[in-house]
Amino acid sequence: MGIFSLITGRPGSSGFGSASTAEQVTHGIDATHLTVIITGGAAGIGLETARVLALRGAHVIIGARNMEAANEAKQLILNEDKTARVDVLKLDLCSIASIREFVQNFNALDLPLNILINNAGIMFCPYHLSQEGIEMQFATNHLGHFLLTNLLLDKMKNTAKTTGIEGRVVNLSSIAHQYTYKGGIRFEKINEKSGYSDKMAYGQSKLANILHANELSRRFQEEGVNITANSVHPGLIMTNLFKYSAFLMKFLKFFSFFLWKNVPQGAATTCYVALHPNLKGVSGKYFVDCNEMTPSPLARDEVLARKLWEFSNKLITSISKA
Repeated sequence: MGIFSLITGRPGSSGFGSASTAEQVTHGIDATHLTVIITGGAAGIGLETARVLALRGAHVIIGARNMEAANEAKQLILNEDKTARVDVLKLDLCSIASIREFVQNFNALDLPLNILINNAGIMFCPYHLSQEGIEMQFATNHLGHFLLTNLLLDKMKNTAKTTGIEGRVVNLSSIAHQYTYKGGIRFEKINEKSGYSDKMAYGQSKLANILHANELSRRFQEEGVNITANSVHPGLIMTNLFKYSAFLMKFLKFFSFFLWKNVPQGAATTCYVALHPNLKGVSGKYFVDCNEMTPSPLARDEVLARKLWEFSNKLITSISKA
C-alpha cells in the first residue's frame, strides 16, 4: 500500500483500500451479539462508525462530552433504523472524575463489553493544560483513553471469557505519529510550555496511541486473554478536528485533494479492524486503508511502550491523590 494505492483507491491484500467505505467493509457482518463503546461518537468519523456498527446490529454506547450533540447523533441513527440500539453517556476524556463516572454509569447498564473504540481526540490546539494540569493533547488523546481502557478491562475480559467471543480494542492514531518530539515522548517535560509545538504534541499523542495498543496486545497475549488491541490511521478527513487550523488545512486540501477521504471512507479502517472476521487473532498491528502497515521505528519500540505504560499509571496515580 503506497501513494499510488491511496490516490487510486486500489484495494490491498485485505480486498479493501482508501476508497472503501465503512458500510462496504462491514457488508454481511452480523454484529447483533456485540456491545461496543465508542468515544467521540457524536460527530465526524466517530458518528459514522457508530452509525455503521449500529446498522450491523451492535449495541452502541456513545461516550461524548457534548451531550446535546450525542443525543442528536443517536436520533440520526434511529431515524435511519428504528431498531438500532444506541445509548449515550457523558464522557470528558481530559477529566479523571468524568472518566470514572462514565465507567460507573456504563457498568450500571449491566451490559457485556466486546469492543472498545478509542476514537475521540483533539488536534493542533494551542498550549493548554487540562483542569488536572496535563498538556491537553496528551491528556485527551492518550491519558484519558489509557485510564478508560484500564477501567473497562475487567469487564472486557469477563465478557470474552463467558461468551467465548474475541474482544477488540481499537485505538485511533494517525500517520502524524511519525512527526513527534525527539525520543518520541517528552516524559520529563510532558506539561512544559517551553519547547511546545502544537504539531509535535499531536504527533506525540498519536505515537502514544500506537504504543498503548501494542503494550495492551503484549499484556493480553502474556495473560492468555481472548482480546486483541490494534491501532489505525483513518486517513485525511476534513472534520471538526481541524478547528484550530481550518484555514491552513483547506489551503493544503486544495493542492492535495487526491489524498483526502470523505467521512464514510474515513470510518472504514476503524470498522474493518473492529468487526471483520479476517482479523480474528490479529493483535498489536497498525492499519492504514484497511490494510496492515508498518509504523515508525519509535512506534515499534517495546521498551518505549512499557515506559509509557508505567509513566501513564504513575501520572494518573499522582493526579488522583492531588
